[in-house]
Amino acid sequence: MNKIVNYCKACYDELAHKTSWPTRSELTHSAMVVLSASLFIAVVVFGMDSVFRFVMSTIYPN
Repeated sequence: MNKIVNYCKACYDELAHKTSWPTRSELTHSAMVVLSASLFIAVVVFGMDSVFRFVMSTIYPN
């Protein structure tokens, strides 16, 4: 039981005193980078899907 208590204390100490948390501006900037990259990838996948659909409908018309 003592090992578990020591582990929890060490985890708290690590998170409370040794971890460097990002500032609000750093966090906002990182979130915008992730959002932009996600939107870009979504547009690329949509474009590839549209091209594939066009090619397949040309090869196999209904």
